[in-house]
Amino acid sequence: MSDSMNAIVITKFGGPEVLEHQIVPKPTVSMGEVLVAVKAFGLNHAEMHMRKGEWDEWNPVTGLECVGIVEACPGGEFRVGETVVGVMGGLGRNRPGGYGEFAAVPVTNVIAVQTSLPWHELAAIPETYITVWSCLFTVLDLQQGESILIRGATSTLGQAAVNLAVSAGARVTATTRRQERFELLRRMGAKETIIEQAGLDLIHAEAFDKVLNLIGNRALLESINLTKTGGRMLQAGWLGGLDPVKEFNPMLQMKSGYISVFSMGRFWGAPAFLSRKFHCSELSSRLKMGSGKPSQRMFLIIKKYVRPTKFWTLGMQAGRSLSKDLN
Repeated sequence: MSDSMNAIVITKFGGPEVLEHQIVPKPTVSMGEVLVAVKAFGLNHAEMHMRKGEWDEWNPVTGLECVGIVEACPGGEFRVGETVVGVMGGLGRNRPGGYGEFAAVPVTNVIAVQTSLPWHELAAIPETYITVWSCLFTVLDLQQGESILIRGATSTLGQAAVNLAVSAGARVTATTRRQERFELLRRMGAKETIIEQAGLDLIHAEAFDKVLNLIGNRALLESINLTKTGGRMLQAGWLGGLDPVKEFNPMLQMKSGYISVFSMGRFWGAPAFLSRKFHCSELSSRLKMGSGKPSQRMFLIIKKYVRPTKFWTLGMQAGRSLSKDLN
């Protein structure tokens, strides 16, 4: 068995042109880890920031997630040959990630999956749906019949949030910057659609039991004001950029309730967000049947190894793309 593997590597900080195909050492695993033979992986905007040198932690072989087959598992937690999802746990940050043929993933961040989905569709689940599932049902504790506002609803995360919230029986209001996307959101089950803009809190003050803010810091204070007293507001994205909130006085501007942030990289795999709690097989079955199916934007496939520049250009045009068969 070879001790090396194919990988897409960040050679220096910059644009997609800094990504190169290289032969690199194959990861080894010890107790508490799973060696996954990667069959497909998703692209994430965080990886773009890592490539540009805008992230606090990164690995030359990045990639926050992967799907594939168990190659080795010293602790016996998973069977060799079992289909699994690997997500976070330092992947692409402090250990080589999904952009390689193999990835060593902490056991706490591996989920066994029974599914008939093709690899590229299964790869649409990990980062996106696990993040949204954790946001909606762990942090926000979304319940049937509750009202929820999803800001940035036509993003990849936003569409997944609409899918899962509607399936849970919540009354979903969704925002988007473009009115022509209203029909898409209504087909997905949103009860109301609103243009995403500044000043929403002046029109819909304290209107929602739960608010999921995917816009980021520039919409933070408004999102707090959109939430009912005693409700929950969660910030879990930065579609509007990474600039900090200016002139924020928590004592005066925060209300009684539950206000939080969720960072997948920091929390997933921790006791409150254990991988075994996420029903990946059930979700993949729903996607196979068309219930809550992600946007086709997520399913751009690159069947053979291509130049990483093209790989990332296509990926960002599609919003979220997938690559497989690196060799």
